[in-house]
Amino acid sequence: MNSKWIHAKRILKKSLTYFFLCIATIFFLGPYYIMITISFKSPQEIALNPSWSLPESFSLQNYMEVFSDPSVNFILCFWNTLVIASLSMIGNVFSSSLAAYAFARLEFRGKNKLFLILLSTMMIPSIVLSLPSFVLFKHLGWINTFYPLIVPQMCGSAFSIFLLRQFFRNIPKEYEEAAMIDGANFVNIFIKIILPTSKPALVTVALLTIVATWKDFFNPLIYLNDPNKQTLEIALRTYQYFHYEQWNLLMAGAVIVMLPLIVFFIFAQNYFLKGLSITNHK
Repeated sequence: MNSKWIHAKRILKKSLTYFFLCIATIFFLGPYYIMITISFKSPQEIALNPSWSLPESFSLQNYMEVFSDPSVNFILCFWNTLVIASLSMIGNVFSSSLAAYAFARLEFRGKNKLFLILLSTMMIPSIVLSLPSFVLFKHLGWINTFYPLIVPQMCGSAFSIFLLRQFFRNIPKEYEEAAMIDGANFVNIFIKIILPTSKPALVTVALLTIVATWKDFFNPLIYLNDPNKQTLEIALRTYQYFHYEQWNLLMAGAVIVMLPLIVFFIFAQNYFLKGLSITNHK
């Protein structure tokens, strides 16, 4: 009797857990569902039917109007954003992996103190550095160029270095010792052992960098003045200015901005989930 009660209690606990998870999923995915359905509706259908109802007929007319609108060139803005995100991702992964390898595997004086200083930079709000960064980039002549959006990422980020360091520390040292016996140096070990073994962590850093760069609104707003150099986030805000309350077109534009991130995550989700499950056992 006692075992039956324990079994029933476990089933009830799991059922309640799944129930609350389903409710949370509905609340989380609900706005995205409404955004996508509205992007396929006509203005008349939006006015007459509830927001959560499916479109009477799926048409790409709204998307065609967004791409053909002369006020905002979404295709050009897409390529601008892709260039900035790609170069930022490559630079951040490369520089952060080098720094993380040094903190994880190399021994040098003041390593722990230097790593603590690096982590302390995560506590500084980015908005505090906006003014001095703008003044610096202005003196360098980088205003209205992509350099202020790309070059800082090429210096690495504290969170990326921390994440990669945690992963590198969990790689067995026997791999490196065997490579050193065969005559490999630190560069060979880093390229041929550390990097191939750390694909989940590297993909995680790459994905987080692309998402942060793709969704960045503030930095492109203050550094880019030329409409031909706008990113997708700025383009969507500009498009909203010209098409105020035309929700079918605005939602279509929002889907266009969001879709590349979803596609990228679908292809990288296995590595991404493995990277997020990193734990430090030392």
